Amino acid sequence: MSADTALRRARRLRPADFGIVWVTVALFVLLSQTSDVFLTAVNLRNVLDQQALLLIAGSAVTLTLISGHFDISVSASHINAAILTALILNESGSAVAAIAGGIAIGAAFGLLNGVVVAWVRINSFIATLATSFVFYGVGFLLSDRSIIRVGDRAFSEVARGRSAGVTNATWIAVGVVVVFWVLLERTRFGRHVFATGGNPEAARLAGVRVEGIVLATFVLTGAAAGLAGALSASKTLTAQPSDDFSFVFAVLTAVIVGGTSIAGGEGAVWRTVFGAFFTAFMLNGFNLHQIDPIIQRLIQGSVILVAVAADNWTRSRRVG
Repeated sequence: MSADTALRRARRLRPADFGIVWVTVALFVLLSQTSDVFLTAVNLRNVLDQQALLLIAGSAVTLTLISGHFDISVSASHINAAILTALILNESGSAVAAIAGGIAIGAAFGLLNGVVVAWVRINSFIATLATSFVFYGVGFLLSDRSIIRVGDRAFSEVARGRSAGVTNATWIAVGVVVVFWVLLERTRFGRHVFATGGNPEAARLAGVRVEGIVLATFVLTGAAAGLAGALSASKTLTAQPSDDFSFVFAVLTAVIVGGTSIAGGEGAVWRTVFGAFFTAFMLNGFNLHQIDPIIQRLIQGSVILVAVAADNWTRSRRVG
């Protein structure tokens, strides 16, 4: 498959490509009819706010996945960014410097990942799994294995302040989603991301700097995870070291359920948005209907399996 062919296939939309839209709308209607609480303004605003950090990281992870790679270290970058943000704020009192520090450490981790994957040529899943443990270790060292509490409670307004009834974190997420959507769909860089994931050798022959594109997607993903971590510190006014992978699993679930191909070369930021809200509505519905947590896990796992199977089936039909 040539680079141009990969891009055309990625951008050619068919009715079936909107499947995530139809099922998300159907789930929204179903929950609206079966729960008196779901359609309330308070509940919907809470769902929006809960997805804000995931959407920030997920928009960037979409680019990495389309380029043909995974970044498992998103959770570690997120945690370290929260820790560094809290530390800088407590030392300097500057919210701008604190948030910039969170973004910077995430971008630095992304740069390291990009170098290891693009130039050392280690499989991205293995490479970022390994660097995750390194980054988690950095977090424990930065925090001295302690919970960091933000002294300036006004810092919470960065994420929890409201405009038009919606939290600032949500508005920031909307801005980030738009930026990554434009970057992917309306720029030369975005076209090269698709080409790199579709067929890196063909893309290289067509003049695409494949290693540079891969490096850039990892840096952007790290920076986005850093921003999400900084906002997390603002929301909770605390940060603590951990080796928890749950954040990246939630992000990947949204991206994959949204329909971005795990094989690379196909996907969209808008898909990730719908994937995030499909899973959010599903979990919200579970809670509102008091579904047993064990059953919730079974359904979540099944949804991911169906999404991956659908991706494989769609790709095999297009190749055929």
